[in-house]
Amino acid sequence: MEGKGKLGKYGPDLIRIVAGTVCMALAVNFVYEPLGMVTGGMSGLSIVIRRLTGRWTGFQMPVWLSNLLLNIPIFWMAWRIKGGHYMRMTLVANICFTAALFLIPVPSALQKDFVLAAVVGGVLTGAGLGLVFSRGCSTGGTDLLGAVIHHFLPYYPVGQILFVLDCLIIAAGAWVFGIRSAVYAAVAVYLTTRLMDMIVAGGSFAKLAYIISDEYEAIGHAVMSQLGRGVTVLEGTGMYTGRQRKTLMCVVDRKQISSVSHIARKIDKKAFVIISDIREVQGEGFVEKIQS
Repeated sequence: MEGKGKLGKYGPDLIRIVAGTVCMALAVNFVYEPLGMVTGGMSGLSIVIRRLTGRWTGFQMPVWLSNLLLNIPIFWMAWRIKGGHYMRMTLVANICFTAALFLIPVPSALQKDFVLAAVVGGVLTGAGLGLVFSRGCSTGGTDLLGAVIHHFLPYYPVGQILFVLDCLIIAAGAWVFGIRSAVYAAVAVYLTTRLMDMIVAGGSFAKLAYIISDEYEAIGHAVMSQLGRGVTVLEGTGMYTGRQRKTLMCVVDRKQISSVSHIARKIDKKAFVIISDIREVQGEGFVEKIQS
């Protein structure tokens, strides 16, 4: 009975994670790797490594193997820093992604239609990331590396760190595969971002979360330590009961929406969570204008 209970609890999450990682692996093996399109992330860096190892040694290191080796030290550091449910599910997602990269064959010949490749790759990756992020986790890689760097350099927002990391990887791809591949890779990244936003955040770049709970201190500290976001405590009074209660207010980016709900529900199953769209955010941690 206990096993069935756990399956019922985590089954929907696992189904979405497996479906999402398969979509991402299809994009890498069928589109990005054959055409040399580097869209950032550890999978993009693995594509660069595959080409360079083949050029310098005659042996092309498989993308799945490079992705695995690159993620091992990142997971070790992130596990020591973050821990908890988030890391367990992220580890599961990374294992599924690596397994999918290994099992899905890379076609030996592919028509070099870069426009079609950018569209197909962007849609597959966006759908895959959206499914994974909607379960409150990621596939590891640069997302975890950004969190690790932010832990040691807290004055740099995670979003800016991820942007720099992905820019460096895309620049490496442009150097190895040429400007043409990099341009279409940028198109794929744009499509990926838009579709992922639609799945995870309903098209918004950031959300405002209000959490009403008697366990507000534990929830607030968990959000700050696990997500790296600031939390404000507001005083509130229930109109019906006349009872004074604390309310947490927090602004998070699109990748952290599900994580906020997971954290609140894990600590207090009775927590009242309100999440709304934001039109614009200015200040530390948010440097972009939020489109409605």
